Amino acid sequence: MTAAAAAQRVLVTGGTKGIGRATALAFARAGARLLVSYGHDGEAAKALAAELEALGADFDTVQADLTTREGAETLARAVTGRFGEGGLDVLVNNLGVDGHTPFDALSDAEWRRVLDHNTTSVYLVTQSLLGALAEGASVVSIGASVALRGRPLGVHYTTSKAALVGFTRALAKELGPRGVRVNLVAPGVTETEPGAGLPPQLAAKLAGLTALGRLGRPEDVAGAVLYLAGASAAYVTGTTIEVDGGI
Repeated sequence: MTAAAAAQRVLVTGGTKGIGRATALAFARAGARLLVSYGHDGEAAKALAAELEALGADFDTVQADLTTREGAETLARAVTGRFGEGGLDVLVNNLGVDGHTPFDALSDAEWRRVLDHNTTSVYLVTQSLLGALAEGASVVSIGASVALRGRPLGVHYTTSKAALVGFTRALAKELGPRGVRVNLVAPGVTETEPGAGLPPQLAAKLAGLTALGRLGRPEDVAGAVLYLAGASAAYVTGTTIEVDGGI
C-alpha cells in the first residue's frame, strides 16, 4: 500500500478470525483506520483487539448479525459514526461460513444458513453502505476458487460463492460511474489453522495438487485484498482474482 493510501478508512466484516483477521492486521500495519465487525464470538474479538492495540492501530469493533437487514443497518450506522457520510474507502465483505453436506441430505435450513452468510450478507451490507462509500472507494468480497470448479458435498457452498462472481461483475458496472471499484478474491484451501483443520493426509493431498506445493495462508489472501484496495489496482474492477496456489 502506498503512503497516500495509508490513511484509508476500512471496514472488514467477519474480521476476527482466519482471512478476515489477517486482512484487518495487514491494513493496520499499513496505517489504515479500521472498523471490524463480528457476529457472536466475543473472545475472538477481544483477541484481535489486543493484537491491534499492540500495533498501535486506529480501530474499533462492532457486533452485528449481517445476515439480517437490521444487522446491516446497525453496521452502516457504526460506519457513518466512525468515518462520516461518504467516508468509507474500502469495504471488505469477508463474512462467510463453510458447509459439507451431500446434496440428497441438504436441508432447507442448511441451504439458508450458508446462502445467508456467504451471499445475502454481501448484498445487505453493500447495499446498506452505498451512501457511506467515498468517491473512488473499493469493494472487495471474499469468494472461493471452488465456485469456478464445483465441490462435491458442497453444492450450497459452491452456489453461494459462485453467486458472488456475478454480483461483482454486475455491481462494478453500476458503481463504475462513481469511480467505485468492485472485485472478488477467490481463495483456494487456506490454512486458517494448521492443516486448515483437515486430516493430515487430506491436507497433504490438497497441497500436492497445487503448483506451489502448499496450502494457502490467510496472509496470501490478505495481500490480494490490499492490492485491490490500493492505487495499483485503480483500473481493476469487476474481476475475480484466484489465490489458490495454482490448484
